[in-house]
Amino acid sequence: MEKIVCSVIVPMYNEEAVLHETYRRLSNVMEGFGEGYEIIFINDGSRDKTREIISELCGSDPHVKLIDFARNFGHQVAITAGMDYASGECMVIIDGDLQDPPELIPDMVKIWRSGFDVVYGKRKSRQGETFFKKFTAKAFYRILAHMTDVNIPVDTGDFRLIDRKVCEALKQLPERSRYVRGLMSWVGFKQTAIEFERNERFAGETKYPLKKMLKLATDGIMSFSYKPLKLATWLGTIISLLSFIYLIAVLIQKLFFPGSAGAGWTSLIAVSLFLNGITLLILGIIGEYIGRIYDEAKGRPLYVIKELKNMEGREGPRFKL
Repeated sequence: MEKIVCSVIVPMYNEEAVLHETYRRLSNVMEGFGEGYEIIFINDGSRDKTREIISELCGSDPHVKLIDFARNFGHQVAITAGMDYASGECMVIIDGDLQDPPELIPDMVKIWRSGFDVVYGKRKSRQGETFFKKFTAKAFYRILAHMTDVNIPVDTGDFRLIDRKVCEALKQLPERSRYVRGLMSWVGFKQTAIEFERNERFAGETKYPLKKMLKLATDGIMSFSYKPLKLATWLGTIISLLSFIYLIAVLIQKLFFPGSAGAGWTSLIAVSLFLNGITLLILGIIGEYIGRIYDEAKGRPLYVIKELKNMEGREGPRFKL
Protein backbone atom coordinates (compact mmCIF):
# COMPACT_ATOMS: atom_id res chain seq x y z
CA MET A 1 0.00 0.00 0.00
CA GLU A 2 1.28 3.46 -0.95
CA LYS A 3 2.44 5.56 1.97
CA ILE A 4 0.37 8.75 2.13
CA VAL A 5 2.47 11.80 2.93
CA CYS A 6 -0.13 14.52 2.29
CA SER A 7 -3.91 14.42 2.67
CA VAL A 8 -5.84 17.26 1.01
CA ILE A 9 -9.16 17.97 2.77
CA VAL A 10 -11.80 19.68 0.64
CA PRO A 11 -15.26 20.49 2.12
CA MET A 12 -17.90 20.71 -0.64
CA TYR A 13 -21.42 22.10 -0.57
CA ASN A 14 -23.30 22.58 -3.86
CA GLU A 15 -20.09 23.02 -5.86
CA GLU A 16 -20.93 21.15 -9.08
CA ALA A 17 -19.97 24.20 -11.17
CA VAL A 18 -16.38 24.23 -9.94
CA LEU A 19 -15.75 20.62 -8.89
CA HIS A 20 -14.11 19.34 -12.11
CA GLU A 21 -11.72 22.30 -12.23
CA THR A 22 -10.92 21.90 -8.52
CA TYR A 23 -10.07 18.24 -9.05
CA ARG A 24 -7.98 19.02 -12.14
CA ARG A 25 -5.85 21.64 -10.41
CA LEU A 26 -5.47 19.66 -7.19
CA SER A 27 -4.52 16.44 -8.98
CA ASN A 28 -2.00 18.29 -11.20
CA VAL A 29 -0.35 19.82 -8.15
CA MET A 30 -0.33 16.58 -6.17
CA GLU A 31 0.96 14.48 -9.09
CA GLY A 32 3.87 16.90 -9.33
CA PHE A 33 4.33 16.44 -5.59
CA GLY A 34 5.97 13.09 -6.38
CA GLU A 35 4.91 11.33 -3.16
CA GLY A 36 1.86 9.51 -1.88
CA TYR A 37 -1.24 11.64 -1.50
CA GLU A 38 -5.01 11.55 -1.21
CA ILE A 39 -7.74 14.09 -1.93
CA ILE A 40 -10.62 13.79 0.53
CA PHE A 41 -13.84 15.45 -0.61
CA ILE A 42 -16.48 15.89 2.10
CA ASN A 43 -19.95 16.23 0.61
CA ASP A 44 -21.74 18.35 3.20
CA GLY A 45 -25.34 17.50 2.23
CA SER A 46 -25.21 19.05 -1.25
CA ARG A 47 -28.49 19.31 -3.14
CA ASP A 48 -26.95 19.46 -6.62
CA LYS A 49 -24.77 16.88 -8.41
CA THR A 50 -21.70 17.35 -6.22
CA ARG A 51 -21.94 13.87 -4.70
CA GLU A 52 -22.44 12.17 -8.07
CA ILE A 53 -19.42 13.92 -9.57
CA ILE A 54 -17.18 13.02 -6.62
CA SER A 55 -18.40 9.43 -6.82
CA GLU A 56 -17.40 9.28 -10.49
CA LEU A 57 -13.97 10.69 -9.66
CA CYS A 58 -13.55 8.00 -6.98
CA GLY A 59 -14.19 5.36 -9.63
CA SER A 60 -11.56 6.75 -12.02
CA ASP A 61 -8.89 7.89 -9.51
CA PRO A 62 -8.05 5.88 -6.38
CA HIS A 63 -6.41 8.98 -4.86
CA VAL A 64 -9.86 10.56 -4.53
CA LYS A 65 -11.86 9.73 -1.37
CA LEU A 66 -15.45 10.61 -0.49
CA ILE A 67 -17.03 11.29 2.89
CA ASP A 68 -20.75 11.72 2.24
CA PHE A 69 -22.72 13.31 5.10
CA ALA A 70 -26.30 12.24 5.78
CA ARG A 71 -27.26 15.94 5.75
CA ASN A 72 -25.67 19.37 5.89
CA PHE A 73 -23.66 19.67 9.12
CA GLY A 74 -21.67 22.79 8.26
CA HIS A 75 -18.29 23.79 6.88
CA GLN A 76 -16.33 23.56 10.15
CA VAL A 77 -17.72 20.10 10.91
CA ALA A 78 -16.85 18.96 7.37
CA ILE A 79 -13.24 20.02 7.97
CA THR A 80 -13.28 18.05 11.23
CA ALA A 81 -14.53 14.91 9.46
CA GLY A 82 -11.76 15.23 6.89
CA MET A 83 -9.16 15.38 9.65
CA ASP A 84 -10.76 12.41 11.41
CA TYR A 85 -10.37 10.19 8.34
CA ALA A 86 -7.16 11.58 6.80
CA SER A 87 -4.15 9.27 6.97
CA GLY A 88 -1.36 11.52 5.70
CA GLU A 89 1.69 12.66 7.64
CA CYS A 90 0.43 16.17 6.98
CA MET A 91 -2.95 17.57 5.95
CA VAL A 92 -3.87 20.55 3.79
CA ILE A 93 -7.29 22.13 4.29
CA ILE A 94 -8.56 24.03 1.27
CA ASP A 95 -12.00 25.20 0.11
CA GLY A 96 -13.33 23.86 -3.16
CA ASP A 97 -14.08 27.24 -4.76
CA LEU A 98 -10.44 27.84 -5.86
CA GLN A 99 -10.16 31.18 -4.07
CA ASP A 100 -7.20 29.65 -2.25
CA PRO A 101 -4.59 28.52 -4.83
CA PRO A 102 -3.76 24.76 -4.78
CA GLU A 103 -0.43 25.64 -6.42
CA LEU A 104 0.74 26.94 -3.02
CA ILE A 105 0.64 23.44 -1.47
CA PRO A 106 4.22 22.42 -2.49
CA ASP A 107 5.58 25.58 -0.84
CA MET A 108 3.59 24.75 2.31
CA VAL A 109 5.06 21.25 2.34
CA LYS A 110 8.61 22.66 2.04
CA ILE A 111 8.01 24.95 5.02
CA TRP A 112 6.51 22.03 6.97
CA ARG A 113 9.59 19.92 6.26
CA SER A 114 11.79 22.74 7.52
CA GLY A 115 10.33 22.19 10.99
CA PHE A 116 6.97 23.98 11.24
CA ASP A 117 3.85 22.13 12.42
CA VAL A 118 1.26 24.56 11.02
CA VAL A 119 1.59 26.65 7.86
CA TYR A 120 -1.40 28.95 7.47
CA GLY A 121 -2.27 31.03 4.43
CA LYS A 122 -2.39 34.77 5.09
CA ARG A 123 -4.31 36.88 2.59
CA LYS A 124 -2.54 39.92 1.18
CA SER A 125 -5.68 40.84 -0.78
CA ARG A 126 -9.19 39.49 -1.39
CA GLN A 127 -10.26 39.73 -5.01
CA GLY A 128 -13.86 39.55 -6.17
CA GLU A 129 -15.35 40.40 -2.76
CA THR A 130 -17.50 43.35 -1.81
CA PHE A 131 -16.28 46.26 0.29
CA PHE A 132 -18.76 45.24 3.01
CA LYS A 133 -17.36 41.69 3.26
CA LYS A 134 -13.74 42.88 3.26
CA PHE A 135 -14.44 45.52 5.91
CA THR A 136 -16.46 43.23 8.21
CA ALA A 137 -13.88 40.42 7.89
CA LYS A 138 -11.02 42.76 8.75
CA ALA A 139 -12.94 44.22 11.69
CA PHE A 140 -13.90 40.76 13.01
CA TYR A 141 -10.33 39.41 13.04
CA ARG A 142 -9.11 42.42 14.99
CA ILE A 143 -12.01 42.35 17.46
CA LEU A 144 -11.41 38.64 18.04
CA ALA A 145 -7.69 39.24 18.58
CA HIS A 146 -8.54 41.90 21.18
CA MET A 147 -11.11 39.76 23.01
CA THR A 148 -9.20 36.49 23.39
CA ASP A 149 -5.95 35.47 25.03
CA VAL A 150 -5.31 32.93 22.24
CA ASN A 151 -3.13 34.33 19.45
CA ILE A 152 -5.37 33.78 16.41
CA PRO A 153 -3.60 35.27 13.34
CA VAL A 154 -5.51 38.04 11.55
CA ASP A 155 -6.50 37.89 7.87
CA THR A 156 -6.34 34.10 7.76
CA GLY A 157 -8.93 31.48 6.85
CA ASP A 158 -9.02 27.71 7.02
CA PHE A 159 -6.48 27.30 4.19
CA ARG A 160 -3.48 25.76 5.90
CA LEU A 161 -1.22 22.75 6.30
CA ILE A 162 -1.06 20.92 9.62
CA ASP A 163 1.20 18.15 10.88
CA ARG A 164 -0.18 14.77 11.95
CA LYS A 165 0.50 15.50 15.65
CA VAL A 166 -1.57 18.71 15.39
CA CYS A 167 -4.41 16.69 13.87
CA GLU A 168 -4.23 14.16 16.70
CA ALA A 169 -4.37 16.99 19.25
CA LEU A 170 -7.44 18.47 17.53
CA LYS A 171 -9.20 15.10 17.70
CA GLN A 172 -9.17 15.45 21.49
CA LEU A 173 -11.36 18.58 21.22
CA PRO A 174 -14.96 17.36 20.70
CA GLU A 175 -16.77 20.68 21.10
CA ARG A 176 -19.73 21.24 18.80
CA SER A 177 -19.62 25.00 18.10
CA ARG A 178 -16.37 24.71 16.22
CA TYR A 179 -14.09 27.49 15.05
CA VAL A 180 -11.33 25.32 13.59
CA ARG A 181 -8.73 28.00 12.89
CA GLY A 182 -9.08 29.15 16.50
CA LEU A 183 -8.69 25.60 17.80
CA MET A 184 -5.49 25.24 15.78
CA SER A 185 -4.10 28.32 17.48
CA TRP A 186 -5.25 27.06 20.88
CA VAL A 187 -3.38 23.72 20.64
CA GLY A 188 -0.14 25.59 19.95
CA PHE A 189 2.83 23.98 18.16
CA LYS A 190 5.24 25.80 15.86
CA GLN A 191 3.30 27.92 13.37
CA THR A 192 4.13 30.30 10.55
CA ALA A 193 2.38 32.13 7.70
CA ILE A 194 2.67 32.02 3.94
CA GLU A 195 1.21 35.05 2.15
CA PHE A 196 -0.86 34.87 -1.02
CA GLU A 197 -3.32 36.80 -3.16
CA ARG A 198 -6.83 35.41 -2.69
CA ASN A 199 -8.66 35.00 -6.01
CA GLU A 200 -12.34 35.42 -6.72
CA ARG A 201 -14.47 32.29 -7.03
CA PHE A 202 -13.84 30.24 -10.16
CA ALA A 203 -17.59 29.62 -10.59
CA GLY A 204 -20.82 29.44 -8.61
CA GLU A 205 -21.94 31.51 -5.64
CA THR A 206 -20.53 31.96 -2.17
CA LYS A 207 -21.72 29.43 0.41
CA TYR A 208 -21.10 31.91 3.23
CA PRO A 209 -23.92 34.48 3.16
CA LEU A 210 -24.28 37.07 5.94
CA LYS A 211 -26.19 34.69 8.23
CA LYS A 212 -23.43 32.04 8.16
CA MET A 213 -20.73 34.68 8.49
CA LEU A 214 -22.42 35.99 11.65
CA LYS A 215 -22.70 32.47 13.09
CA LEU A 216 -19.03 31.77 12.41
CA ALA A 217 -18.08 35.09 14.02
CA THR A 218 -20.24 34.29 17.06
CA ASP A 219 -18.65 30.83 17.36
CA GLY A 220 -15.20 32.38 17.16
CA ILE A 221 -15.84 34.96 19.87
CA MET A 222 -17.83 32.78 22.28
CA SER A 223 -15.55 29.76 21.93
CA PHE A 224 -12.46 31.71 22.94
CA SER A 225 -13.62 34.62 25.11
CA TYR A 226 -15.66 35.26 28.24
CA LYS A 227 -15.58 39.02 27.72
CA PRO A 228 -19.17 39.22 26.41
CA LEU A 229 -20.29 37.93 29.82
CA LYS A 230 -18.25 40.64 31.52
CA LEU A 231 -20.24 43.20 29.54
CA ALA A 232 -23.02 42.91 32.15
CA THR A 233 -20.63 43.95 34.93
CA TRP A 234 -19.28 46.93 33.02
CA LEU A 235 -22.67 48.14 31.82
CA GLY A 236 -24.14 47.68 35.31
CA THR A 237 -21.30 49.71 36.83
CA ILE A 238 -21.58 52.51 34.27
CA ILE A 239 -25.39 52.73 34.50
CA SER A 240 -25.28 52.71 38.31
CA LEU A 241 -22.72 55.54 38.28
CA LEU A 242 -24.78 57.58 35.83
CA SER A 243 -27.94 56.90 37.85
CA PHE A 244 -26.21 58.11 41.03
CA ILE A 245 -25.07 61.28 39.29
CA TYR A 246 -28.59 61.84 37.93
CA LEU A 247 -30.05 61.30 41.44
CA ILE A 248 -27.75 63.97 42.89
CA ALA A 249 -28.74 66.36 40.07
CA VAL A 250 -32.46 65.78 40.78
CA LEU A 251 -32.00 66.34 44.53
CA ILE A 252 -30.12 69.58 43.90
CA GLN A 253 -32.86 70.70 41.52
CA LYS A 254 -35.60 69.91 44.06
CA LEU A 255 -33.82 71.56 46.99
CA PHE A 256 -32.47 74.70 45.35
CA PHE A 257 -34.68 75.18 42.27
CA PRO A 258 -38.10 73.81 43.30
CA GLY A 259 -40.02 75.59 40.56
CA SER A 260 -37.91 74.27 37.69
CA ALA A 261 -38.63 70.53 38.03
CA GLY A 262 -41.11 69.22 35.45
CA ALA A 263 -43.15 66.05 35.38
CA GLY A 264 -40.39 64.20 33.53
CA TRP A 265 -42.56 61.46 31.99
CA THR A 266 -40.70 61.50 28.66
CA SER A 267 -37.28 61.12 30.26
CA LEU A 268 -38.65 58.44 32.60
CA ILE A 269 -39.96 56.33 29.69
CA ALA A 270 -36.72 56.81 27.73
CA VAL A 271 -34.58 55.69 30.68
CA SER A 272 -36.89 52.73 31.33
CA LEU A 273 -36.71 51.56 27.69
CA PHE A 274 -32.94 51.97 27.67
CA LEU A 275 -32.49 49.90 30.82
CA ASN A 276 -34.89 47.21 29.56
CA GLY A 277 -32.95 47.04 26.31
CA ILE A 278 -29.68 46.57 28.19
CA THR A 279 -31.28 43.84 30.31
CA LEU A 280 -32.51 41.96 27.24
CA LEU A 281 -29.08 42.31 25.57
CA ILE A 282 -27.35 40.77 28.59
CA LEU A 283 -29.94 37.98 28.79
CA GLY A 284 -29.36 37.26 25.10
CA ILE A 285 -25.60 36.96 25.62
CA ILE A 286 -26.08 34.67 28.63
CA GLY A 287 -28.60 32.65 26.60
CA GLU A 288 -26.02 32.09 23.85
CA TYR A 289 -23.55 30.62 26.32
CA ILE A 290 -26.24 28.49 28.01
CA GLY A 291 -27.41 27.22 24.62
CA ARG A 292 -23.88 26.05 23.84
CA ILE A 293 -23.68 24.27 27.20
CA TYR A 294 -26.99 22.55 26.36
CA ASP A 295 -25.64 21.42 22.96
CA GLU A 296 -22.53 19.97 24.57
CA ALA A 297 -24.54 18.22 27.31
CA LYS A 298 -26.65 16.30 24.79
CA GLY A 299 -23.58 14.40 23.64
CA ARG A 300 -24.73 13.89 20.05
CA PRO A 301 -22.11 13.10 17.40
CA LEU A 302 -20.72 15.99 15.38
CA TYR A 303 -21.84 14.39 12.13
CA VAL A 304 -23.44 11.30 10.60
CA ILE A 305 -21.88 9.67 7.54
CA LYS A 306 -24.05 8.05 4.90
CA GLU A 307 -21.26 6.65 2.74
CA LEU A 308 -17.49 6.36 2.47
CA LYS A 309 -15.72 5.70 -0.85
CA ASN A 310 -12.13 4.54 -1.48
CA MET A 311 -11.61 4.26 2.28
CA GLU A 312 -11.76 0.51 2.75
CA GLY A 313 -10.62 -0.56 6.19
CA ARG A 314 -10.43 3.02 7.45
CA GLU A 315 -12.56 3.93 10.44
CA GLY A 316 -12.89 7.39 11.93
CA PRO A 317 -13.73 8.12 15.58
CA ARG A 318 -17.19 9.54 14.86
CA PHE A 319 -20.54 7.81 14.40
CA LYS A 320 -21.52 6.62 10.93
CA LEU A 321 -24.23 4.39 9.44
